[in-house]
Order: sequence, then C-alpha cells, then structure tokens
Amino acid sequence: MSAETLDLETASPAEARRALRPEPVKRSVARRSSDGASLGSVALDPDTFGIEPNLAVLHQVVTAQLAAARSGTQSTKTRAEVRGGGSKPWSQKGTGRARAGSSRSPIWVGGGVALGPKPRSYAQRTPKKMVALALRSALSDRAATERVAVVDRWAYDEPSTKAAVASLAALELEGRILVVLGEDDWAADRSFANLPHVQVLLAGELNAHDILVNDWVVFTDETLPGTTIEAVEVDIAIVENADGEVVAIVETEIDVIEDADGEVLEVVETDTVIVVEEEGNEA
Repeated sequence: MSAETLDLETASPAEARRALRPEPVKRSVARRSSDGASLGSVALDPDTFGIEPNLAVLHQVVTAQLAAARSGTQSTKTRAEVRGGGSKPWSQKGTGRARAGSSRSPIWVGGGVALGPKPRSYAQRTPKKMVALALRSALSDRAATERVAVVDRWAYDEPSTKAAVASLAALELEGRILVVLGEDDWAADRSFANLPHVQVLLAGELNAHDILVNDWVVFTDETLPGTTIEAVEVDIAIVENADGEVVAIVETEIDVIEDADGEVLEVVETDTVIVVEEEGNEA
C-alpha cells in the first residue's frame, strides 16, 4: 500500500505509517584495495543503508545494550548479614534509653544497610526486529554522511601493525574506525589489534552501538551487508607420483561475489590441498 492508494478512513495507524514512510535511498560507495587503489564502486543495499533512521528505536536498543553490559554485582549487607548483634543491648524498660533489640540496626554505627543495592541483572528485553531496525538505522546514518568504506580484502599474509597503519592512511580514514572482518581475516585482526583508535568486529557481531561510537565503518566484499557470495564451481584434481600413486588431492572452489544490484564484484578461486600419506590416510 502506497501513500496514493491509502484510504485514511479505513487504514490502521500502522498501515498509515508504512504507507507514508519514505522509500529507501539508493547509495553507492567507492570500492578500493587495501593499498588505496580504486576498484570502481559498489551499490549498497537500500534496505540496509538507505532507510530513514528510526531514532526512537535506535535510542531504545542502544540503551538496552548499555544496560546489559552492566555487571550488577554491587552488594551491601542487611542487618541480618552483618556480624554480631545477636543479643539485646539492654533491658526493654528501666534504663531511660530508647528501646533497642540489636546493635546491628541500620540506625547504629556498624549496623546493616537499609534498602541497599543487591546483585541484579540490568538486562532489558528487546525484540529481534527492533535490534535489526536499529542496526539498519545506524548503517543508514553512516552511509548518509559518507562514512562507509569498502575494501576488496585485507591482503595481509601475516600480522603487521605497520601495514595496517599504511592501509588506513591510503584509504584516508581518520578518527575512530570500526573494521568489520570475516572469519578468515585473522591476520587483519592481529594487525589492527595494537591501534587504539581502531575497533575490530566480526560480521556477526555488528551492532548499532559500536557503529555509532565510531566515525567510520569499513567493510570487505565478504562482510558488506547485501552482498552475496555464491560457490558456482568446485574442481577436484588428483596429483600422482611417478609410480601412479595418489599423493595429493587439490580442490578448487570458485566463488562469485555480487553486490546489491547483482553486479559481479570479484571472482575468487580458493585451492585446498589434501596431502595423502603412503598408507593411504589423509594428512
């Protein structure tokens, strides 16, 4: 239902809000290599990077995330938990003093604490749809201010802080930077670990709070939301020695990476070598 076909007399408030909601904006961002070389541009998913940020949902989700991070381990002792005070200090009557049943009353020095804090959980229940909407709102806000960067991959064979600093300088990124990595980007993870202004997250850990506290969000082709990686071919080659015995098996997987518009960004070939021992067991 669109705003033109909306019947204000019969439409519910939810239908009216959906109909009047602006269409997602199509945005694109430059795609570069880790050394800063231009590789064209990539289309961002409009439903992820082009919506109107919902500030109310964003505030509620971030507040709940910060509340869940609280330890909640503070604790004080009540009059029942403070050591001592087992006997009545003086007689009920005849002393001229006020009645007292225990020397560990909250009004006594050394007594228990009345209504003090106890261990508790500050976690708030947040629906999954609200968490997803807050994430898309945060990403759309960064995309609207042109604070989203995309690299094809982090070409690090081994961890190197010097190489990480050079990459950030080549990409012209300043301020606090959030780098979103894949499961296999261990070298990049260790390379950025010593940089205090860089935060590293796996793609599955991406959240609204970490996006908002950083100035830039950097994705790779693999971790950019809206891109798809499809394995289109697997080639298996058998390596034999001079005696005709199988010594290794090479599996070549060809992956095609596409953006939100279905355009092919890159074709990646991955070789997996399985060495066969003399007894016929795989090493």
